[in-house]
Amino acid sequence: MKQNVTMQDIADRFGVSKVTISKALNDKEGVSNELKNKIILGAEEMGYRMNAIAQSLKTNSTFNIGVIVPEQFTNTGKYKNSNENVSFYMDLYQEVSKALYEENYSAILHILSTEDEEESILPKLYRDNKVDGFIVLGQVAHSYVEKLQDTEFPIVYLDFYDEYLDRDSITSDNFAGCYMITNYLIHNAHRDIAFVGNLFSTSSIQDRFLGYYKSLLEHKIQLPEDYIISDRDEKGRYIELVYPKKMPTAFVCNCDQVANIVIRELQQKGYCVPEDISVVGFDNSIYSAMSIPTITTVEVDMTAMVCEVVRLLLKKLENIEYKSGKIAIKGKLVIKDSVAEKKKS
Repeated sequence: MKQNVTMQDIADRFGVSKVTISKALNDKEGVSNELKNKIILGAEEMGYRMNAIAQSLKTNSTFNIGVIVPEQFTNTGKYKNSNENVSFYMDLYQEVSKALYEENYSAILHILSTEDEEESILPKLYRDNKVDGFIVLGQVAHSYVEKLQDTEFPIVYLDFYDEYLDRDSITSDNFAGCYMITNYLIHNAHRDIAFVGNLFSTSSIQDRFLGYYKSLLEHKIQLPEDYIISDRDEKGRYIELVYPKKMPTAFVCNCDQVANIVIRELQQKGYCVPEDISVVGFDNSIYSAMSIPTITTVEVDMTAMVCEVVRLLLKKLENIEYKSGKIAIKGKLVIKDSVAEKKKS
């Protein structure tokens, strides 16, 4: 077998140009699937191996993708004692890293400090030209989004969107998920239903509240002002929950971790869950399983979200003008033990 097989060697074998070989091996458009498959199989038989360094030099690509995660969604920084659901974002980052690896790209994690976010300081990865594009995981300030967009790098936002977007973003369908789980409570005869979450914290919580509220409106259920219970401050740090004087028969919590907190506090107050009060969450995270009782929740399709964000970023790497807008991935209701049908008075 010939050593150091080149694209020209493969082109000579198939009687086509090196450009055609390059397109086929890099899964680009312009080559039929039949010819593409023949070229890939032939290249493997000839012992051809993609040289990432050489390819990088020829295409001016690094084959690295920067994944920006604000520090409030990690265990680092001045707010590392925040109770924010760190495990969800770290799990999401790991799935992104695996999906990029399968496409021959490496993920480089950049934890965005609160100071850099507030001052709109871009990552050193950008300044040193270490990456080909960015995935932003979690909500960041609008001013920082604008600064990123000025770089003209391919960028996709994951689990976050901005009101001024024609930015490309992938989120869970938070509105539909919370609409669905609130309907489930109503179908179990609950009408006094509170919502737990800071409506000014993230776009995800806002959308979950709107789904909850739509369900109430459709069933002609009034929403008392004190049935909207804030759970965190502007930095994402959990605060003490203030319960209404007239306790509801059910709580819709913006995430499973908050639902777990609510369940423990209700039990400390002498309530039985779900016999006295039902509680639901969102995400189907580890908190849903570790809680006693286990928490009825909405499962986020993390795999579908990650596949879509990587697919979209690769499209933008080929064509920076490519746009998809906001894509919402549907979740599913996961029924566990924290909901009971409301007892008749």
